[in-house]
This record gives sequence, C-alpha cells and structure tokens, in this order.
Amino acid sequence: MRVWIDLTNSPHVLVMRPVIELLRADGHEVRVTARDFAQTLALCERFGIEHTPIGRHRGERLAAKAVGLASRSAALVRWARSEQRAAGGRRFDVALGHGSNDVSVAAALLRVPSSTMFDYEWATVQHNVNCRLASTVVVPDAIPPERLDRYGARGKIRAYEGLKEEYYLADFAPDAGVLDDLGLDRQRPIVVVRTPPEVSLYHRFENDLFAQVLEALRLAAAAQGVQPVVLPRVAAQRAELIDVPGFVVPERAIDAQSLIAYCDLVISAGGTMNREAVALGVPVYTTFEGRPGAVDERLIAEGRMRRLSTAEELDLGGREPGIAENRVRRDPRVLVDLLLTPVHTRAQGA
Repeated sequence: MRVWIDLTNSPHVLVMRPVIELLRADGHEVRVTARDFAQTLALCERFGIEHTPIGRHRGERLAAKAVGLASRSAALVRWARSEQRAAGGRRFDVALGHGSNDVSVAAALLRVPSSTMFDYEWATVQHNVNCRLASTVVVPDAIPPERLDRYGARGKIRAYEGLKEEYYLADFAPDAGVLDDLGLDRQRPIVVVRTPPEVSLYHRFENDLFAQVLEALRLAAAAQGVQPVVLPRVAAQRAELIDVPGFVVPERAIDAQSLIAYCDLVISAGGTMNREAVALGVPVYTTFEGRPGAVDERLIAEGRMRRLSTAEELDLGGREPGIAENRVRRDPRVLVDLLLTPVHTRAQGA
C-alpha cells in the first residue's frame, strides 16, 4: 500500500513512530508530511523519520486556525497530487493522522480514505472536522462512544485498551545520558515540567495555577536544590524562562521519555507527558484547567495521576529513579490494524 501520515504536533511524532516503522517493515510505502510547530520537525529528525515539512502553526485564535487549516490543507493537496504523478498516477491508499484536521480535509478532497486518532474528546472544533471527514476514528476505550456522537463519529469508532503511551513506549529503554547532557546532578531531586499551550508564562506568576507552580519550583531550586527541567512548547516560552535562576531549559528537542524515567516528579499542563509518566511509573501531577477528558478521569480515579489544585499541595519528595518493572507494555501493531480499518473495510467490500 501507499500510506500517507501527517504530523502536526510533537506528541504525534511519538505515537506514529512505531506505526511508521511497522508499516515499512511490512513492505508498505509510507510518506510523511509534518507541520513546523513546537518540536515536531526536531523530533522527526531525532527519530530518523523521513518527512516533507509543509506549513506552520498560524496561532490560537479561531480565525487564524481557519486560515491555517485552509492554507495547509491546500498545500497538502498539491503535495499529494505531485506524489501521485511521481508514482505514475497511483493515489495513496489511506491517510492517517493523530488529530490532524489538515490531512482529514486534504484526504477528503482527494477522495482518499482516512483514519483519525485522538485521546481527548472535548476539542470540539477539531473533532467536528476530523470525525465527520474520516472513515475511522481510533480512540482509547476510556472515552464513552456517546461523547463522540455529536461530532459525527457514530459507527466509525475503533477503540483500543489502555493509553496510547503504553503502545509507543512498549520498546522503550531509558538512556541515562540525557541527565549528563542537561548537566543534572543525580543526587538531587529532578522535577520535569511541561508548559501549557499558552505562550506567556512567567510574568503571570500571581494569576494562575501553573504560574504559581513555576514560582514554587523557582523557590525550591534556590532553597532545597531541586532541579526543575522546564520543557517549553514554543520559542516564546523558552525565551521567557531561559534566564530564571535554577531552571534548566533545553535548547532543543531532547530524549524527554528518558528524562521522565529518571526524574522524581512530572508536572504537566498538557496530556501526553502526564500519561507518559503514568506509563513509566513516575509520580505525576496534572495542572490542566480545561474540561477533563475520560482518560484523565480514569487515571485520577485509579490514583495513577493526581490533580494539583494549589502550588502548596506539591510534594517534591524524591523516589528511587528508574522505570517501574511492572509497567504495562502494549503491542503497537494493534494501533496499526485499527488505523488501517478503511483499507480492510474496502477490501472486504470488494
């Protein structure tokens, strides 16, 4: 088959890496497009994923998102048509994405069947596009199917057990070299912090929970020798945080999974890094202030993740570093099979 995979954000590189590798190992031709946003392109380089950079992030405002969706989808259509001509007129058999509106729109315009994948059900605008245009919607079984009905996903859902992170980390072995690369002292507590999507952070210390967490960690670094490693999403965040005393702010994309495995605590305002910590058996706080999704609801109910309400609740006590021996490892081929549902369905119909 000819398979097209589109990557629009850093976590998508992680979850699609084993999918790409398995598809290629099975002899399929896989072409990858990637958006210039956050660490997406840098992670493609780090994992050796051949890709064609197309488009960039246009901003958080709805109008900017609409412009970005239209322009990048059109660019993807032009790219796919050029690929088709180069392949002697043969079209892609299927297009895959993890929350990529752009590839869903482009595939629909090209009449290529597509699968979309996500694990947070309340991204209303995104899912109203993806779920309606995609042939298959791949989600964790924690999400009740009825929550996706309003997006047009009824009859399209294919669910997988557990966390997506348990699939793409199945073959993961930590590399302690990341600690040396960042100049971290293994004898002092290490706290990994992932910023929220908002660009401005540090100057709002008095205004929201995450800002208060940053201030608490700054004080702990000075008074207790805690080593906060802050992983910004965009360059503007890094510029704001780089000069904060005690903070370690990497200059480029790093082996974040190994860092998590060897740290004492993870605090994240997003989702993927929280769940990576859960998958690797590391204590984790969520500071996410949006509507909680079913996956987080389950993890909190099971005690595998803690919700942080105030910075005073932070427990910076250390733990024995290393990955939990009893962590769950799941076969990523399950995800491959689910994502290829449109191809299997078409073959059965033929």
